[in-house]
Amino acid sequence: MAAPGAAAAQATPAPQPQQPGRPVTDQQVTAGDVAATPITDLNLKHTDIPPLLIQAEQHPYDLVGMSSCAHLAAAVGELDAVLGDDIDVPQAAKSKLSAGRVAQEAVANFIPFRGVIRELSGANAHDRALQVAVYAGTARRSFLKGVGLQKGCHYPARPATAAVIAERTPQQPVKAARQKPAGPRTTRYVSRPVVQGGR
Repeated sequence: MAAPGAAAAQATPAPQPQQPGRPVTDQQVTAGDVAATPITDLNLKHTDIPPLLIQAEQHPYDLVGMSSCAHLAAAVGELDAVLGDDIDVPQAAKSKLSAGRVAQEAVANFIPFRGVIRELSGANAHDRALQVAVYAGTARRSFLKGVGLQKGCHYPARPATAAVIAERTPQQPVKAARQKPAGPRTTRYVSRPVVQGGR
């Protein structure tokens, strides 16, 4: 007779990997995220913590293999791919309230005892572990950029300079002033009565 824990382990599907090209810090809610809210709460589907962030958590200040600016730039680029853009460059404007976020909250509110379920299922513990890993990855990226700055490296192996920020800032289109079509110049004379005060 199989143990109940073994049956539960067999019934639990493998965690789904993060969508390729989507940073773990991306808060944009998709239709799939809305549909998966109950499954996520039961900890049957969750975002895997990228190995790069686990490594950053274990060795945040390791400089093995980081002897050149090229190595530093590559390491920062890998962290950017997992974490999204660093705060030293302009961030894409994202609406804080989207239809997807509203729908996800609506679905979540239909689940009775959601907080208890998330705690018992381990979903909250996984979210906390992911937040710690993201923090470690962010700290490592900042550390590597500091080392690159000290070495005199170019961006991205150092914090963005004003020139890099200006290059990445979306330019607002300049509206040309409306010009009236040029016509023949005419002079207008206006005659008005002049009132002079008497003495």
